[in-house]
Amino acid sequence: MKKLRRSTLALFLGFLLLSVAPSSMGRFVVEKNSLTVTSPEKIKGTYDSAIGNFGIPQYGGSMAGSVVYPKDNQKGCKEFDESGISFKSKPGALPTIVLLDRGSCFFALKVWNAQKAGASAVLVADDIDENLITMDTPEEDGSSAKYIENITIPSALIEKSFGIKLKDAISGGDMVNVNLDWREAVPHPDDRVEYELWTNSNDECGVKCDMLMEFVKDFKGAAQILEKGGYTQFTPHYITWYCPQAFTLSKQCKSQCINHGRYCAPDPEQDFSTGYDGKDVVIENLRQLCVFKVANETKKPWVWWDYVTDFQIRCPMKEKKYNKECADAVIKSLGLDLKRIEKCMGDPDADSDNPVLKEEQDAQVGKGSRGDVTILPTLVVNNRQYRGKLEKGAVMKAICSGFEETTEPAVCLSSGNVYFLCCWRNISCMLFNTGSDVETNECLDNNGGCWRDKAANITACKDTFRGRVCECPLVDGVQFKGDGYTTCEASGPGRCKINNGGCWHDARNGHAFSACLDDGHVKCQCPAGFKGDGVKNCDDIDECGEKKACQCPECTCKNTWGSYDCSCSGDLLYIRDHDACISKTASQGGKSAWAAFWVILLGLVLAAAGAYLVYKYRIRSYMDSEIRAIMAQYMPLDSQGEVVNHVNDERA
Repeated sequence: MKKLRRSTLALFLGFLLLSVAPSSMGRFVVEKNSLTVTSPEKIKGTYDSAIGNFGIPQYGGSMAGSVVYPKDNQKGCKEFDESGISFKSKPGALPTIVLLDRGSCFFALKVWNAQKAGASAVLVADDIDENLITMDTPEEDGSSAKYIENITIPSALIEKSFGIKLKDAISGGDMVNVNLDWREAVPHPDDRVEYELWTNSNDECGVKCDMLMEFVKDFKGAAQILEKGGYTQFTPHYITWYCPQAFTLSKQCKSQCINHGRYCAPDPEQDFSTGYDGKDVVIENLRQLCVFKVANETKKPWVWWDYVTDFQIRCPMKEKKYNKECADAVIKSLGLDLKRIEKCMGDPDADSDNPVLKEEQDAQVGKGSRGDVTILPTLVVNNRQYRGKLEKGAVMKAICSGFEETTEPAVCLSSGNVYFLCCWRNISCMLFNTGSDVETNECLDNNGGCWRDKAANITACKDTFRGRVCECPLVDGVQFKGDGYTTCEASGPGRCKINNGGCWHDARNGHAFSACLDDGHVKCQCPAGFKGDGVKNCDDIDECGEKKACQCPECTCKNTWGSYDCSCSGDLLYIRDHDACISKTASQGGKSAWAAFWVILLGLVLAAAGAYLVYKYRIRSYMDSEIRAIMAQYMPLDSQGEVVNHVNDERA
């Protein structure tokens, strides 16, 4: 049953992929760079090479190097260290450009192994006579993803015939030098670069989706600054497919498509029975397109970057938040017009074309020098598809190479970790660091859509070179915790010192009460005498009515703020501990009895002290007489008569 379901799924997706171009025959354009052989003389000339879709091509630059064809491991599918081969250039020598044969393993693995051995670039010679193709990354699993993202050298595919010429020259003992030139890889007609990113809102498509999301987060700050300065014009795009007419009523089409099969996306989990459906992805793609359209109409197209990054963080599929409610919350936090966006999206159940998605399908078909868009993600700069690693530094090189000479912005011309002030056209000055690119000031506008406590003047919005981020702050040693967008709560000891820990507090008539408990936990609890949530309100409890205070017959109860007062009628006195009234006379009699008790007790103490003194005097006198008698027996005194000797007194 599982095999049948997977076969059906594969067949259906195959139909979808065959229907990429709905109305015209498309074509795939291979992006090329110029390769010039400078020696030996017999093969000197310029040849085409297809830029690899991984690594970092040197857009706007060139590289001169010496070509090496290894004697062993000529396909590069094994690590060169095993064969004791190193391609590291000696000081003063040209960079090493390694020539490898196609076949037996992924293109990316060949380049990775050569890079680890010290190569500066890689040329892969085709093994069949055909037109050049683009070397793309494989469908990554965990192991391949690790090395693909670490490839930093450029690579290119060359024709089989040209590869044979290079090998023959090298085997004949000639020194083969070539020059790789990317300066014309991106057109540079004027002082503004137009670029577009073909992307997807699906965050469960594996490593490629993770890399795309990371790129959007990293590049957001630079993209927004360039856009605000008028140096670039950015447009996002989303690939959609349509369901063949014969399958529009099938369960698969209904779950993967909207508008009766006109606009479809593959199932995120590749299982029609569980999780999200492809139509959920199409609807969110449509929403993101409308976010850009509405933001662009309000002269703030860069807000698209904020929405996409916030949606990725706040509404992931893994947490079951990939839905309209979460998306609407993000839209509201950014101050966008939700009604205009919903109007732009239209009815996904209508049996008619959606103008926004129809325009996207038409744009997928190649026009002019740009080929069909069939790879996700795809970056197009000045109508030329970018090839290489989707990484902030590499993409900035490609964009900067698209400016007409002498019109590049300062960020494209500076080098090193030097800070400088750059004043963009018609907007405020920004501080640039060429090592970390740009720093934005988005927090000044609507607090960047982040959480904010106006009373305490605390915000979760931080301006960074990646654009603004929403992170709960650390204030005076107290860490706030939360998502940074809608909630941030003070936690840990000392939290009550900062805006009372976000809890309720009030003071009246010289009495102050707080619901904040400074016990290390994030908790607000109304104090005794109050009831409520402890955050927004704590209402005074009617102790006289609800708690039935002052229940003695003679008592009269009066409710006060946070407490109560009890009084007794007549000459009675209220005792709260016993909830009873007693007479004041009895109270005064009790006081007299206590006074008499203390007088008697004091008299007894004085009598005991006097008796003790008399006792001490008598004992001392007796002891003195006995000592004198003993001393008189041995040393009689002249002035002393006969002394009675009690010691030797004998009686018959």
